[in-house]
Amino acid sequence: MGELGEFALIERINAGRVQAAGVLLGPGDDAALVAAPDGRFVVTTDMLVQGRHFRIDWSSPHDIGRKAIAQNAADVVAMGAVPTAFVVALGCPADTPIDVVDGLSAGMWAEAARAGGSIAGGDLVRSPEIVISVTAFGDLRGRAPITRAGARVGDTVAVAGRLGWSAAGLEVLSSGIERSDAYTDVLAAHRFPQPPYASVLDHLVDSSAITAPAGPVEVPTALTDVSDGLLADLGHIAEASGVGIDLSRAALRDPALETVAEHLDTDAAQWILTGGEDHAFAATWPPEANLPVGWVPIGRVRAGHGVTVDGVRRPGRGGWESFGGADSVAGPETR
Repeated sequence: MGELGEFALIERINAGRVQAAGVLLGPGDDAALVAAPDGRFVVTTDMLVQGRHFRIDWSSPHDIGRKAIAQNAADVVAMGAVPTAFVVALGCPADTPIDVVDGLSAGMWAEAARAGGSIAGGDLVRSPEIVISVTAFGDLRGRAPITRAGARVGDTVAVAGRLGWSAAGLEVLSSGIERSDAYTDVLAAHRFPQPPYASVLDHLVDSSAITAPAGPVEVPTALTDVSDGLLADLGHIAEASGVGIDLSRAALRDPALETVAEHLDTDAAQWILTGGEDHAFAATWPPEANLPVGWVPIGRVRAGHGVTVDGVRRPGRGGWESFGGADSVAGPETR
């Protein structure tokens, strides 16, 4: 990095890149220009710090780049919006090898494209360790945002995507056990989450559903991505909506994950309920709704407050908190 220099690196990162339709003017000027077709943006930002949120001896630069974009794109989709543009600020030491930055950039662009957007610009700065800050923009396409505050008593609670796999991969890495084919999938899930964007967006933008004459469009009453842990994130919905949520332990079982847990002599349910970082989506749906493809019912919204499993409240926070507990090594990636 120190030998190449900032401006040469910026040119290298942007060479040959093609912007998504929502980016009207990309890197090269004082600021980017991003379309806002219905006059609004969904905007979110998140940060990854080396040693806190990732380790370069556990994840490749490409994987880290994908994760940086994925966790922001998932937040945009969790509002019911289509990701359009990402702005990335990267800090790193001067002796960072160029191939590390190339890998980070390639991973970011790959995940941005998978989410439907592109990288509109950003900043580079020298720092003691690698720090990645991403701001993401999304387009609601004329729809109302889907917030955490709409859950109603009687609604079905459902998830799209895998739960607990990232936590399982983290435990494999943390344990230092011999890597084997038995852990390939959970390691991959931890290194770069793959939020099921289409499970949310394909349903929302389906013109046949939007114009269906049979009745109101079936959309989630509340929606979130599972970044901090299922109990924690559903707890946010319960609190914002003024309701309680009860989950079915049987509905949450994952035989493949249980096999990994048996190898590690641990409980897969703990990963599923508190693991986080899978960036699956959890939502509440009207009780009469036919769930779209990819969604699995796991519980019900009830009167009261908080989240229970088979009627029992589990002790503890139920997920990740940035300033909770001991600040040992590396946040969700190595907590």
